[in-house]
Amino acid sequence: MVNFRKYISSAAVLASGFFLAQSTVSTVLYSQNYDNQKNSLNLPSPVSSMVEKSVLSAKELVDINVNTMMADPVLKNATWGFVVYDPKTKKVISSYNESSPLVPASTTKLLTTETALNLLGENYRWMTQLEYSGTVDENGTLNGNLYVVGSGDPSLGTNKAGAGSYRDIISDFIGGLSREGIQKVNGDIIIQTALFKGNIAMLPENVVWLENNNYYLPAGTTHAINPANEKLIVKKSGFSTEKKFFYVSPYAHQMVYAEKYDGDGILTTKLPDAPAYLANSFRTTLVKSGIPVTGKVSAKMTDPTPENRKMISAYKSPTLGDIVYYTNQHSDNSLAEALLRTVGFQKLGDQTSESGRIVVTDHLKDAGFDMLGLNYIDGSGLSRSNNVTPISQVKFLTSLMDEKYYRSYLTSLPIGGQSGTLKRMFLGTGNGQVFAKTGTLNKVKTLAGYLKTNSGKTLVFSLMVNNYSGSVDMVKKRMEKILEPALDL
Repeated sequence: MVNFRKYISSAAVLASGFFLAQSTVSTVLYSQNYDNQKNSLNLPSPVSSMVEKSVLSAKELVDINVNTMMADPVLKNATWGFVVYDPKTKKVISSYNESSPLVPASTTKLLTTETALNLLGENYRWMTQLEYSGTVDENGTLNGNLYVVGSGDPSLGTNKAGAGSYRDIISDFIGGLSREGIQKVNGDIIIQTALFKGNIAMLPENVVWLENNNYYLPAGTTHAINPANEKLIVKKSGFSTEKKFFYVSPYAHQMVYAEKYDGDGILTTKLPDAPAYLANSFRTTLVKSGIPVTGKVSAKMTDPTPENRKMISAYKSPTLGDIVYYTNQHSDNSLAEALLRTVGFQKLGDQTSESGRIVVTDHLKDAGFDMLGLNYIDGSGLSRSNNVTPISQVKFLTSLMDEKYYRSYLTSLPIGGQSGTLKRMFLGTGNGQVFAKTGTLNKVKTLAGYLKTNSGKTLVFSLMVNNYSGSVDMVKKRMEKILEPALDL
């Protein structure tokens, strides 16, 4: 907790030494007209920056900004915490409510993506293979079945992180058939997807589906998502006299009402099961290309008596490093949830979210994470039941700086004013110096990562705000204001 009283003497120096300043730090916390300008983004300014920097140290300015924000109308009734930490000295430079458990929103992805990198390695790839059973006769007829064997690739067919499109993968598969001399398939196309079996039956706990009329992809599915079909909106009347629009899950028969309809007309769409969509598209393309398939497309979850098979072609996903980069830059919820399930399967042989949670929390314990105040519910941060403390976030991020994958992890974070979800923040001061993961839910705004100071030092910070007043843009401006003097540390 910052002690504001120790800066009284500094404020006195400012008052006497700089008579042009209109008031002292202790009296001017924000404009009295602020309450009549609730939509304004004007920030409180204790004293002019020239006066501040000529008398106070950078640390004192950080502390003063924190104390100023404690009285700011946007934050004074909020629950929020802040830490800026020096990884070299292992000391807190400035903090406020550093040990308070807060809703982290998408900064939860910091834990999920790091666990995946640590356990699987940044060069890990998912494989989707085309195999065949039986024999190929002299006429090029395959008397047997084709198998599409999946491995839970969360990017399959999405073009995310450089992933191939369905068309590209099918083209590779057909090229493989050509190399084997197969001109006709006298059998079925079988989808082998035992790794991630079954769709979710109910919504994960406290997952936010709709916030301020913005759609959030439902958590809990490892099926690849076609970007064109991510937003499933249905317009229908008769459910409520006040709210006539709702969002519907493709996997669970549940809906969330919305005040506003974001689509044009009535939009209905089906979200494809990635392996099934690939296999059916493959069969259709084969037939159109003059390669008849006598059988049908079917799925096998288990295969107690597997046929002898030969691999024809294998599609490799982008590397895990590429997937993590896309996940953190775009705050992609579906990829984060898929990573959660992947680490669960790799360590415990079970693809459920619960196994993923066990693996992540066990990994964090082994890594010395401060578990006090941690509640890790999902991989994406959509659940409001997630909790973490600012001090545990910064110590965790500090510990990663010695890991071999740190460069890949750091590169995955959005850069202030330049990339990802931070592209519109820190457009002036801090541009190119803030490397951090953002988090946003209704009345929740968070930011955690690394800060490159003007002197070349790397600092670690966490800033989480819950239940603020005003708009999210107001909170973002105040976040920038709090961090601004830290650049001079």
